Amino acid sequence: MTGASTPLAAGTALDAQDQGQIEAIVAARHGDPFAFLGIHRAGDGIVVRALLPAAQAMAVVDAATGEMVATGVRQHAAGFFTAIVPGRQEPFPYRLRRNDGGAWHEFDDIYRFMPVLGELDIHLLVEGNHLTSYQKLGAHPIRHESVEGVAFAVWAPSAQRVSVVGDFNQWDGRRMPMRRRHAGGFWEIFVPGLHPGHIYKYEIVGPTGELLPLKADPYARQAERSPGIASPGTASVVAAPSRHAWQDSAWMEERWRRNEREAPISIYEVHLGSWRRNLAEQGRYLSYRELAEQLVPYVKDLGFTHIEIMPATEYPFDGSWGYQPISLFAPTGRYGSPDDFRAFVDACHGAGLGLWLDWVPGHFPSDAHGLGRFDGTALYEHADPRQGLHRDWNTLIFNYGRREVANFLLSNALYWLREHHIDGLRVDAVASMLYLDYSRNAGEWVPNAYGGRENLEAIAFLRRMNELVFGDATGATTAAEESTAWPMVSRPLYVGGLGFGFKWNMGWMHDTLGYMSRDPIHRKYHHNDLTFGLLYAFQENFILPLSHDEVVHGKGSLIGKMPGDRWQRFANLRAYYAFMWTHPGKKLLFMGGEFAQEREWNHDIGLDWQLFGDPLHAGVHSLVRDLNRLYRTLPALHQLDCDPEGFYWIDAANAGECVLSYVRRGRDPDDFAVIVCNFTPIPRVDYRIGVPRPGRYCERLNTDAENYGGSGVGNAGAAEAAAHPMHGHAYSLQLQLPPLGVLIFTIGS
Repeated sequence: MTGASTPLAAGTALDAQDQGQIEAIVAARHGDPFAFLGIHRAGDGIVVRALLPAAQAMAVVDAATGEMVATGVRQHAAGFFTAIVPGRQEPFPYRLRRNDGGAWHEFDDIYRFMPVLGELDIHLLVEGNHLTSYQKLGAHPIRHESVEGVAFAVWAPSAQRVSVVGDFNQWDGRRMPMRRRHAGGFWEIFVPGLHPGHIYKYEIVGPTGELLPLKADPYARQAERSPGIASPGTASVVAAPSRHAWQDSAWMEERWRRNEREAPISIYEVHLGSWRRNLAEQGRYLSYRELAEQLVPYVKDLGFTHIEIMPATEYPFDGSWGYQPISLFAPTGRYGSPDDFRAFVDACHGAGLGLWLDWVPGHFPSDAHGLGRFDGTALYEHADPRQGLHRDWNTLIFNYGRREVANFLLSNALYWLREHHIDGLRVDAVASMLYLDYSRNAGEWVPNAYGGRENLEAIAFLRRMNELVFGDATGATTAAEESTAWPMVSRPLYVGGLGFGFKWNMGWMHDTLGYMSRDPIHRKYHHNDLTFGLLYAFQENFILPLSHDEVVHGKGSLIGKMPGDRWQRFANLRAYYAFMWTHPGKKLLFMGGEFAQEREWNHDIGLDWQLFGDPLHAGVHSLVRDLNRLYRTLPALHQLDCDPEGFYWIDAANAGECVLSYVRRGRDPDDFAVIVCNFTPIPRVDYRIGVPRPGRYCERLNTDAENYGGSGVGNAGAAEAAAHPMHGHAYSLQLQLPPLGVLIFTIGS
């Protein structure tokens, strides 16, 4: 390492310039410590400078020979030493020895090492085009100049000084101030001798000289679990390089060939911390590996095709459920290590299940150790609270128009797909990103450049994110939680869409849950709550969501929303599920719904598994399994989920009797299913519906079957189509409709 410094000869006093630099180093206020510390030419010789707090003596050792070549002179009471190396004119590899009053300890000086970040990396980072920035920024165990250690790098352009602090340097910001690279504000340092498992943060001096709260690493791949050993439990952790040997090559190869629009997608949404607890150990969380052993086979047995986990990027507050993340690159340590998480993903793929991650690029919490005012300025967020503050959630909004921020989020999306083999990103709160006036009154928001309410930078970011995800040739997909009438959310970029693979159908959920919560005697006045969704069902690639949002905050459980006595409530829920599974659109059900969890979801405890002892609860569980089986095996129920050719009404107008009948079709004309729904507790005898073809129609599922807890009203397994014109068809079926029941028929045996 070379750098300009004042000449210093053995036995001479320091001049004022050197003394000023030493004072700046000791005060941790030096703007360029690498230019002064370490080894430098000094006049006709070589000088080594080091700050070693608490050391009583210092010496310099030639790294090649092990020979001690110079002893240090204490120049400051805080432990600043200089050593003149006689007979040397050029810098050389060296090590330091220190004595704290006992034995000598030899170590590599951090200020002898050249930079780790290459000029191309810096260039791409400054441009905001480094889509693998997670490989360069953060903490990485590496071998540098033949020495093992950890390279740290962070973006803090307005900082006057950045130091890495941790359990390896007594959290002392004087000891390891970092090297600033480029005016773009990227800082780095290589610390020899460190290894995975060390905890650390960044100590930052802001632009006006203020010392900021210690900051967690935005790119950390692992985070400390609260409470911490030597910190409040909010530190970053030097993650070990992954040693996980992926076993899912066949899955990954097949994934990119799959047409997800035509595939059966039935999603089991899970909060990992409250699906099940280990009651034998004070109700502790199940680990990722325990979830692989218990959750994965459970979901596979139920017939779901995917698991969607609520946000698993590290977050400080359990009650946020992960929706206020601090470390977007770190799987939460609540359930294990990053490789434990990879093992969980691998287990899903081994069982034939996709895994989607609930991803939160819309906002971040204002915790002092997080991204907020990271370098003393509004770096990741907007400075103006009219643009940068979510008042509903007291969170901060990413500045999508800043190229480094967009790059941070884009590389994060790709990180989860590439490094953890995630199959899909469910993007949270998209509506809050799209609209500048989201949840704001007049005067509380800033219009865009054209005077509109659309967030042009967020739109560009979302389009670019989807372009990258689908252009990555991995077969991964995206889904938007978007609750407004924003057009073409799930349409391709080349036709002007946002480019998502799917969109949650919040309107369908709201309307149909509203209908089902009404007493059947009043349902005839709200018949269009069930039919209205078909007017727009194919404008987007929809997912029908019965998510966690419907069973929290006083809303009760799904079964708790159903009217009537106990039997009727279960019958209503079974009918609702069958309507959902036969309605166009992919399916999503939050955990507990599959067995009619009765209490509202509580993230602090596991589900009520004891309910399986009740036949009505067990019946709902069996029904969900059978619905998933039919949905997967009958092309008519999934192949044209997102295509209007896959659906037509037989009779949508019988509001008086609360009966609906319709046909679902596959691409093959011979693949079709007939569905009849009776949403009253009155059995309908000899009820006739038109059907497209003659033949014997097999009753493939009856939600009123006794094994589901129903009354057993049905059609003895089949019905024969008669040449009796009805509903515009030449043939019809005469059926017995069960109370609060749904029937599914296919033609043939």
